[in-house]
Amino acid sequence: MDWTDLIDTAFDVAGNSNSANRAAALRTVEANVAPDEKPVASTAGRHPDHFRKGVLVLTTHRLLFLKDGKPPIPVALSAVTDATVTKTRINGEVLLVVALTGSHRFEEVVKAEVFAEQLRAAARLAREASRKALDAPAPAAPAAPASTGADLLDQLERLAALHTAGALTDEEFARAKQRLIG
Repeated sequence: MDWTDLIDTAFDVAGNSNSANRAAALRTVEANVAPDEKPVASTAGRHPDHFRKGVLVLTTHRLLFLKDGKPPIPVALSAVTDATVTKTRINGEVLLVVALTGSHRFEEVVKAEVFAEQLRAAARLAREASRKALDAPAPAAPAAPASTGADLLDQLERLAALHTAGALTDEEFARAKQRLIG
C-alpha cells in the first residue's frame, strides 16, 4: 500500500469525493513523512474541534488527523500508551488515544475497533524500536560537541515520562539514564 491508496481509502470511507481535498491531504502527508516512514492503515473520523469528518492516517511512526488541507494533528506512536473505543448515541464510535503528549478524541470513527487494534500494535512496535535504540551502544563519534544542560534535561524528562508510562522497565530506565549522564 502506498500513500495515495491510503488517502483514497480513507476519503472513500469518509464519503468525501472531493479530489482537491484528497490531493491536499496527500501533499500534506508526503511533505511531513520521515524517509523511513511507511503507511499502515487509515479510516475516517471527526475531531471534536471540526464539524466534518477527516482522515485518520496510521503510519509506522505516528497517527495523523488530516482535514481540508490543514496542518495535520500528529500523535507519535512511541508516546501512545492506550487506545480505547466507546460507543455513544450522539458521537457514534469514539476513539480515545492516550499518549504522553495528552489525550486525543476522535468521534464517528469508521471501524474504530479494528483501527484501534492496528494503532495499539503499531504503538507497541514503535515503543520496542525506541527501547532497542536506547539499548544499542552509541557509535563512537569523533569529538561530538557536549550536550547543553537543557538538552540533557529534556532527554531525562522524556526518559522519565516513558518510564512512568510503563514503556521502559526500571532496568531499562536506569541503563538509559546512566548512558545519558555518562
